[in-house]
Amino acid sequence: MDYDTVEAGAFGASLRGIGLNILVRDVRGHVAMLEGVFAMRAHQATRDFAILRYGEQVFQLHSDATYRENPLLGLLPESPPRGAGIEIRLYDSDPEEAVARAEAAGMHVLQPPTEKPHGLCEAYLLCPDGYAWVPSRPL
Repeated sequence: MDYDTVEAGAFGASLRGIGLNILVRDVRGHVAMLEGVFAMRAHQATRDFAILRYGEQVFQLHSDATYRENPLLGLLPESPPRGAGIEIRLYDSDPEEAVARAEAAGMHVLQPPTEKPHGLCEAYLLCPDGYAWVPSRPL
């Protein structure tokens, strides 16, 4: 599928399995951050929407404005953090490399690269909307 040209209806109909859609205040800012820190690839990025690829995985960013008619919008807090309790785990990202780029991209390093008993080295990076992005690699 050509994510740069696919129309909304065809894209939506193609989605399978579990999907990730993240509501953010600044789509373009998040795109720049995710491309810079995790080398993700953005498609059709506008101020309201973007398709992102991380390896073979596809997910979406939406601005709050696109959720005007969605009941979820009313549940979002006025102030961050929004994403408390969710970890977005990136198993193919080196935590040391991600941490080295994170602060310059506007992320807060909540936990530096740490070897964990479950066999991964991982870091916890918070984006401006409060979502925890967790780059991980096997020990």
